Amino acid sequence: MKKALISLCLSVTLLTLSPSSFAHYVRAERPVVPGESVSAWFRAYDDLHLGATGLKREVFEYALRGLQKMDAKPIISIVDMSQPSTKKRLYVIDLENKKLLFNTFVSHGRNTGELMASSFSNVNSSNKSSLGFYKTLGTYVGKHGVSLKLKGLEKGFNDNAYERAIVLHGADYVCEDFVRRTGRLGRSQGCPAVPNDVSQKIIDAVKGGTCLFVYFPDQDYIKKSTYLAAL
Repeated sequence: MKKALISLCLSVTLLTLSPSSFAHYVRAERPVVPGESVSAWFRAYDDLHLGATGLKREVFEYALRGLQKMDAKPIISIVDMSQPSTKKRLYVIDLENKKLLFNTFVSHGRNTGELMASSFSNVNSSNKSSLGFYKTLGTYVGKHGVSLKLKGLEKGFNDNAYERAIVLHGADYVCEDFVRRTGRLGRSQGCPAVPNDVSQKIIDAVKGGTCLFVYFPDQDYIKKSTYLAAL
């Protein structure tokens, strides 16, 4: 009887809320992120020894800060473009199971820089990479084989990504042999291209609603990004 009375009171309360108040109520009751606690996710940096791979703690924590503001699965991909393209600067991390799934090469756009990335754009035909948070979508088969569509979430920084056909795909110019011959990785038209031999595995691991974060210490981006703003 007591449980029924509590349930009835709750129902009446929700019915009397305005639409905006109801939305606020639902957001307040919903966990910030699914799976393990956020504090456990932050500990993954030390648990997985990510510092030894070249990923800075600050970059990892930026990525988690944005993830908390997304409706995304607990798998996060970080492209750290503060590192040269000769480094394995893509990190795919399963936060729930505490596993570093992939740590490999990833390209930047041909007009973003040579060895080091330095210039970014959200403009069509710029052939530049775009900074910020993305959500992975579905796959399709294109000129690079199976590729993964991406939705840019940050207005003014990467929200033209879908229109620009910025996707995650494999490429033969993303490999150690290319680095040995040229002193840098090959470059894309703005897409985060990965080695052909692992592209399918990476796509399968991150497709369908995970977070991709492309980072560079650009102060304009860091100051203006709503995803990096304090919670």
